[in-house]
Amino acid sequence: MNSTTVRNLLVRGMLAGLVAGVLAWVVAYFLAEPRVNEAIAFEEAHTAHEHGGEELVTRALQSTVGLGTGVLVYGVAFGGIAALAYCFALGRIGRFGPRATALLLAGAGLLTAYIVPFLKYPANPPAVGDADTLNQRTALFFLMVALSVLLAVGAVILGKRLAPRLGNWNATLAAGSFFVLVVGLAYAFLPSFGNEVPEGFSASLLWQYRVATLAIQATMWTAFGLVFGMMAERLLAPRAAAVGTIGTEPQATPVAH
Repeated sequence: MNSTTVRNLLVRGMLAGLVAGVLAWVVAYFLAEPRVNEAIAFEEAHTAHEHGGEELVTRALQSTVGLGTGVLVYGVAFGGIAALAYCFALGRIGRFGPRATALLLAGAGLLTAYIVPFLKYPANPPAVGDADTLNQRTALFFLMVALSVLLAVGAVILGKRLAPRLGNWNATLAAGSFFVLVVGLAYAFLPSFGNEVPEGFSASLLWQYRVATLAIQATMWTAFGLVFGMMAERLLAPRAAAVGTIGTEPQATPVAH
């Protein structure tokens, strides 16, 4: 793949990330922000005697302009990185077309970069989590992200190497089993922080918040896969079609009268 094609895909990836960011912002505003407000109310009610000073940025500004700016910037950056990963993956993970490759990449990215780490270290709303372990929890979450992504890449390489001997189906099962086994070991040996929910905090609110964060990520990755897949196919499919027609005779097209 030449540099011009990579650049064109990068630009399309950033545009697709922008579109995905807009949709993710809508989901975040309507699903996550109400849960955040409830958690903040709980926190303020239980720490009213410690509250002091005035907010530098109002909650209304945080939940609208601040949230939108952060999500859109993240979406553009996320789209660019995903587009570069797409350039590497295209043609290397099987005989899939541009759109199918984009959807597979989006699904794999959602699974490895968010769902797998999320199941070990789920997102917490305000008032949940010990401030003394915040840095440790953050570092472990990103460690889990890196581990999950690297294991997924390793599983793909393993599957491709086993395919000539075991066949595609058995090789895929073996590689998937390897991924699940090592992730399970990581879950077992890495520390957990399940006892940091304060007394009286609604379990339903905690569950709703975590589902909302999962919905945001699912929206982001799914929208990116669909939009970028369409853009990539429009860029790459004409070239593939031209290669496919070499050596064939053109067929006459009937003319309507």
